[in-house]
Amino acid sequence: MFELAVFIIAVALIFDYINGFHDAANSIATVVATRVLSPGTAVAWAAFFNFIAAFVLGTGVASTIGKGFVNVQIVTPWVVLSGLVGAILWDLLTWYLGLPTSSSHALIGGYAGAAFAKAGFAGLVAGKWGITVAFIVLSPVIGLVVAYILMVAVYWLFRSQTPAQMDRHFRRYQLLSAALFSCAHGTNDAQKTMGIITAVLVATGYQKTFHVPMWVIGASSIAIGLGTMSGGWRIVRTMGTRLTRLKPRSGFCAEMGGAMSILFATYLGLPVSSTHAIAGAIAGVGSIQRTRAVRWHVAGGIVTAWVLTIPAAAIVSAIVYYGIRLFVPAA
Repeated sequence: MFELAVFIIAVALIFDYINGFHDAANSIATVVATRVLSPGTAVAWAAFFNFIAAFVLGTGVASTIGKGFVNVQIVTPWVVLSGLVGAILWDLLTWYLGLPTSSSHALIGGYAGAAFAKAGFAGLVAGKWGITVAFIVLSPVIGLVVAYILMVAVYWLFRSQTPAQMDRHFRRYQLLSAALFSCAHGTNDAQKTMGIITAVLVATGYQKTFHVPMWVIGASSIAIGLGTMSGGWRIVRTMGTRLTRLKPRSGFCAEMGGAMSILFATYLGLPVSSTHAIAGAIAGVGSIQRTRAVRWHVAGGIVTAWVLTIPAAAIVSAIVYYGIRLFVPAA
């Protein structure tokens, strides 16, 4: 059992690493697109703030992931492993296609799909499903609205300056907004793996109650930070250049809008998609010029991938679980 627990924890940290480079675009796309930072400097900047964030805002999201969607009474190490493998496969597929989908929802879907394969509907709990699914819509809307309002405020406050003069200021300000967004990303996204690893510890009997140990916080934060440093350049291109054209002033507002959306969800203890938040925020700053400034056909493809993520990851994980049970009947 010890070897199995170690193996699953290693797979969880691999998922966290993939999460880092899959979602690296969320942290760096705007600051790279506006040429405020070079790609290499941007990923290092994001990785640093990803790492420190998890130690700042608690582990409420980890608790939700661990016991807010699945009946912990039926969870075995094999269920957790199947959920992780399904989430990893979906993440790698969408990364290859350049689609900025949600690693968060891939993990939720994968974990739930494996639990359903084991116990049917008895493997799931009502828990946080309703509000989490609602935030698939609310998160980008909050990001869009906040970013739009910030953009209006910026134009009003700097109304006496030319766009070029504004951007000279916001090239500095965007360093702060990129740092805040990376903190928001780290404190929400890294916690998902913390929740999964803690679920493994409980399922294998190494913990009696669900609480996140400090070493799990540290390991998950390091993994997502290293993943972010690896970059996710296919998705950076989609988020940073294809959705709309960004300047330092609009990049600042997009990052602030996305960060506010994620931090609000984190305060509620909800696993939310940083992809959804920043995509909505980028659309918000683009639409202030004119609605045609946003390439809505690109946005449509992104939204389609969002809708598919939970069920697709669930199906893949269920197939993986059934495959495991052929060799391990007690899984």
